[in-house]
Amino acid sequence: MPDPGTPDAETHAGPPSVGGRYPVEQRGLFFEEFDVAALYQHRPGRTVTEADNVLFTTMTMNTQALHLDAAWSATQPFGERLVNSMFTLSTMVGSSVAQLTQGTIVANLGFSAVTFPHPLHHGDTLYSETIVTDKRLSNSRQGQGIITLEHTGRNQHGVVVGTAVRTVLVWCREAAL
Repeated sequence: MPDPGTPDAETHAGPPSVGGRYPVEQRGLFFEEFDVAALYQHRPGRTVTEADNVLFTTMTMNTQALHLDAAWSATQPFGERLVNSMFTLSTMVGSSVAQLTQGTIVANLGFSAVTFPHPLHHGDTLYSETIVTDKRLSNSRQGQGIITLEHTGRNQHGVVVGTAVRTVLVWCREAAL
């Protein structure tokens, strides 16, 4: 009979670590754990630097002067360089991973309704949140479900700088274990 203070194989999966303690692994949510209408706030925020913007822009081969050329950008409507909108989108989605899909996602299925209603500037802090708007079991992939997520990014003043609807395929708990 196992020691009452020690989990056994029936109640805990995974090997004990040093000292007989069992690790708690960070993971996203399985299909069953997603709650439609839940609002997930992803913290901490991400303060965007000039280096972030230039590195992302050049790594993705985006030669748009609005992100790279300070003199030219000064003559444009915003009067300065703007953060690459794809960086904004990537950071909004990326900030949700640890909380929602780390290790439980099968695939991103697509994005829709992507908007950037206000620019993000160097030095702004991006805060992201996600609402679960729909979920259903997959008709073609047993043990997996489809989740629809609405991501919103706001700057430090609460101004919306980006939105996107993302559809993901995730594991159901029983199929993943």
